[in-house]
Amino acid sequence: MAGRLKLRRGRVVSTGPLEIELEGERRRAWADEALLGEMREGDEVVVNTAALDLGLGSGGFDVVHVNLTRGLVGGGVGGAHVMKLNYTSLQHPVEPVERRDPSPRPSASVLVLPLHGHLAPAAWAVAQAAQDLRLGYVQTGGGALSGSFSRDVKELRERGLLVGHFTAAPAYGGEREALGTVGALDAADSLGWDAVLIGPGPGIIGSETAYGHGGMAALDSAHAALSLGLPTLISPRLSSADPRKRHLGLSHHTRTVLELLLAPVDVAVPDGEPEIASALEPLGHRTLVATADLDGYGASGLPTTTMGRSLSEDPLFFAAPLAAGAVLARSVAGQGL
Repeated sequence: MAGRLKLRRGRVVSTGPLEIELEGERRRAWADEALLGEMREGDEVVVNTAALDLGLGSGGFDVVHVNLTRGLVGGGVGGAHVMKLNYTSLQHPVEPVERRDPSPRPSASVLVLPLHGHLAPAAWAVAQAAQDLRLGYVQTGGGALSGSFSRDVKELRERGLLVGHFTAAPAYGGEREALGTVGALDAADSLGWDAVLIGPGPGIIGSETAYGHGGMAALDSAHAALSLGLPTLISPRLSSADPRKRHLGLSHHTRTVLELLLAPVDVAVPDGEPEIASALEPLGHRTLVATADLDGYGASGLPTTTMGRSLSEDPLFFAAPLAAGAVLARSVAGQGL
């Protein structure tokens, strides 16, 4: 049973970083200014306090629900008539990126990511192997839904490592909006993307259950790619240092997805990891090995921490998307997955 919204009224006391004063207490906050408009010091706001009150690690801040001072009159998108976040108080019109005529069938290669921490290393690895490849990102459910929340996406776009960013329902707020993952993958091909990284936004959802986690988004993404006949590769969630046994080696997130898939896919494995290859073998999918350039990525200036652990503390976590990016680039170059 769902709990009620925890909404409280406060005042903006800082915008860099954003802080809200609630009953004399200064609290960290985040505002989706694409939806809510600009935040200024002194603005009266209503914030959702649930995550900070629960002490959540990745969601440990209040989220602005509405700016009462200047955010009550917004502007729509000209001609847009389809809603995202529909039938919620945050519903807003978008112009879908889906094509009216989806033929001919798309041909872009797809790399399915298990969580957002794989995005930057995978994109970097692709660029090292194939600099002219047009690589884009489709953000799905399973983590943060707002397209503007990810610092990684912003930096990858600024560096030219991504040529575009779609948000597929229920995610929203990307450069282009898709109502579903199948339509997003089809549209990516029509815009000239050679390959697609598809996966959740930051802050993956978890409940310590077999199926109740954001990693399950990879199942839907892989099925969407397979339904279009696209070459489909999965970057497995791996770890050599996660304190939770269920995520050590091959994470139960990836294992569950591979067990439930209705058709075979390819799975990237970092070179020199025979135990991972052995763990994947009984699951009925093809494993493809590639070298993970950990030193090169470490010097790239892109994010090198996951759940508070550095690249040197958990190299296997980063090796997985680095290997997957190398395999993807090899595929697009015509060498096949």
